[in-house]
Amino acid sequence: MQDQNNSTKTEAAYQLLRRDILTTRLMPGAPLKLSALRGTYGVGWTPLREALSRLEAERLVTAISNRGFAVAPVSRAELEDLARARMVVEMPLFLESIANGGREWEDAVVTAHYRLSRCKTAVDDPSDAAVDKWDESHEAFHAALLSAATSNWLLRFRSTIADQLRRHHRFLGLAPTLRAAAGLKDGYGEAMDALREAIAIEHHTAIMEAALDRDVERAKALMTAHIGYTLHVYVHSEDNGANNTYVARAGSLKAVSG
Repeated sequence: MQDQNNSTKTEAAYQLLRRDILTTRLMPGAPLKLSALRGTYGVGWTPLREALSRLEAERLVTAISNRGFAVAPVSRAELEDLARARMVVEMPLFLESIANGGREWEDAVVTAHYRLSRCKTAVDDPSDAAVDKWDESHEAFHAALLSAATSNWLLRFRSTIADQLRRHHRFLGLAPTLRAAAGLKDGYGEAMDALREAIAIEHHTAIMEAALDRDVERAKALMTAHIGYTLHVYVHSEDNGANNTYVARAGSLKAVSG
């Protein structure tokens, strides 16, 4: 019974920490002090250590010799690497879904697209709640596009890549929005334009229509462009120093790492 109770607490700690890392409420690079985590999440030492070890295996947390744990960092180099990995893993799944998908797949794609279209974007509403809802709906749309694929290993790899990209999108790609929301308007125009283009529903609509029309070449071209948008946004935000603003504003759990 005790082992089962510990396992339940570990799973709860793991899910809470994972959620806050993926949404960057626990910021990349932030130290994870067990004493602060205990107070924030209300779990004991053992469940926290076990949860952090699981997250380290997923490369969402890093272990620092003699210094404990920290949230895994993000960088432009890793963002570029993740984009390449996404192309290698996701494109075959996408094409397989186009080839194999039936009526159920089509319905799932259309439904996921509709739900995404009903979300406010970060440009319109940079609040955590709105960004979370869009982020979840966006992931659901892309998962639906791939749902007729049958390679379990590629789908597993794709899920890992998607989680890492989610952190990079939030920390690097949404910086211009938070810069604008903070009222720091000088020099952010190009980054905002790039972000607005990257998350526009029109791109997702075009991908959906090409997939449903079984237009393989157009679908490939659209998905390739879509995968590159986040890096495009980051280049502009990096040039304008917008990421510094995001570091200062990100996350309601900032005290956990302090």
